[in-house]
Amino acid sequence: SYQFQSLPKLSQELKVDLSRLPVSLRIVLESVLRHCDGFKARPRDVENLARWNAQKPAAEEIPFTVARIVLQDFTGVPLLVDLAAMRDAVARLKKDPKIIEPLVPVDLVVDHSVQVDVNGTKQSFMLNMQYEFKRNRERYEFLKWGQQAFETFGVVPPGIGIVHQVNLEYLARGVFTQKQADGSLLAYPDSLVGTDSHTTMINGLGIVGWGVGGIEAEAGMLGQPLTFLTPEVVGFYLTGELPAAATATDLALTVTQILRQHKVVGKFVEFYGPGAAKLTLPDRATVANMAPEYGATMGYFPVDEETLAYLRGTGRPDDLVKLVEDYYRAQNLFGIATKKDSLSFSSVVELDLATVRSSVAGPKRPQDRIEIPSLKSTFNNLLTKSVAEGGYGKNSEQLTQTAKVTMSADEQEMLSDRPTPDPVAGKAKLDHPGTLRNGSV
Repeated sequence: SYQFQSLPKLSQELKVDLSRLPVSLRIVLESVLRHCDGFKARPRDVENLARWNAQKPAAEEIPFTVARIVLQDFTGVPLLVDLAAMRDAVARLKKDPKIIEPLVPVDLVVDHSVQVDVNGTKQSFMLNMQYEFKRNRERYEFLKWGQQAFETFGVVPPGIGIVHQVNLEYLARGVFTQKQADGSLLAYPDSLVGTDSHTTMINGLGIVGWGVGGIEAEAGMLGQPLTFLTPEVVGFYLTGELPAAATATDLALTVTQILRQHKVVGKFVEFYGPGAAKLTLPDRATVANMAPEYGATMGYFPVDEETLAYLRGTGRPDDLVKLVEDYYRAQNLFGIATKKDSLSFSSVVELDLATVRSSVAGPKRPQDRIEIPSLKSTFNNLLTKSVAEGGYGKNSEQLTQTAKVTMSADEQEMLSDRPTPDPVAGKAKLDHPGTLRNGSV
C-alpha cells in the first residue's frame, strides 16, 4: 500500500471544489501541498492555489518542486561540472564529498552535440559512434565518472535517440514513490523541468513539465522549488476526429496558428473534450511538443486509458502502470473531461478535428500555415505582396524573368525522379532542358 497527499481531503478541509480546477493546476497543487513545510512552501501558498480564480489569478508566486530533472548534453555538462566543483570544495574542507548529491533524479541525454560524419552505408551508425567517442573522449570520461559518482545522476549515451523521445518512451514514470522515515511508501506524480524548450512533449503523457534555463535546472537538482506567477489556464476544447488524410503535424500546425492568435504566452494550455480523448498518445505528444511555438508554458493532456496503453506498449512494468492508474483515480485526476463546462478555465478555444486539413509551414514561422490546396495561389500572391506585408515585393517584369540552371549528373537524375542506389558515374555538367521562372514550383 502507498500513502499520498490527498487532494479530495484537502478539498474537504478548505471547503473548495477542486474538481473544477484544471488538472494541470491540481498536479502543481499536490507538489505545493507535499512540500508545505513553512520553508519551501507555506500554508498560504496551498490555499492561494486551491482557491485559484480563473478570470483573475492571484498575483502570487507558486513554489513548485519537481520530481526529476532532464538535461541535454550542451547544458547538462556544465551542471555536472558545478557538482564536481562543489565536491572538490567539500573535500578541501576535509568533509565527505558525497554529501553533495542531487536531491531529485537527474538524467542527462546526449543528443544535441552528435555529428554525422558518415552516411549512406550499413556501417554508418557504428562509424559515427566511433568518431563521436574518439572526438569527445574526455567529455565522455567525465560523464562516466559523474554517473558512477552520483547515485541520482544517470546518463543516456549518444545514439539512443532524441532527448524528448527518450524521455517519453523510457525515462517518464507517471508516478514516483519515496520511502518515508516510518518505512511506508509515499506516492506522488511525475513532474519535471528540462534544459530544452521542447521538454513540453512530455505533457502528452499527462506529466507536468516544461523547459528552463541551466540555473533553474541546477536549483531543481538541489531540491529548490521553481517559482512562477500563478498562471491563467486556457482550455482547448477538441471535438470530432482527425480526417484520414490529416497527420499529427497538420493538427499541431493548426493548433499553433489558433493559439498564436489567442495569445497564450506565460499561460498553461490544457486540452480536453471528446476529440482530445480520441487522439493517440503520439498525436498528443506532437501537439504538446509545439508549446514553445504557440507560446504557452505547456500544452497538457490529462492521464487516461490511452496513457496507460502507451506505458504498457513501451515496456513499463505492469505494477507501475497499475500504480499510475490507481493513484490518478484516487486523486480524481484520471480521464479527460468531455463536457465543455466541466472545468473552470480562464478562456476556452475550440476546434473540430474534422476540419483539420493537410498543410505546410516554414520552420521559422509555423503559425503561417498554408493548406495544401491553397499552396500555389498563396505562393503566387506572396510574390507580388509587399515585403512589409510578408511578401517578396516582385513586380510584373520580374515575374517574367528566366534563368538557365546548370546541374550535375546526379542532380539531373534526382530532378528526373529516377533515384537509384547505385552511384552516378561522372560529374559532367549538363544544361537542364528548360528554364526556371519566378513562381515555378
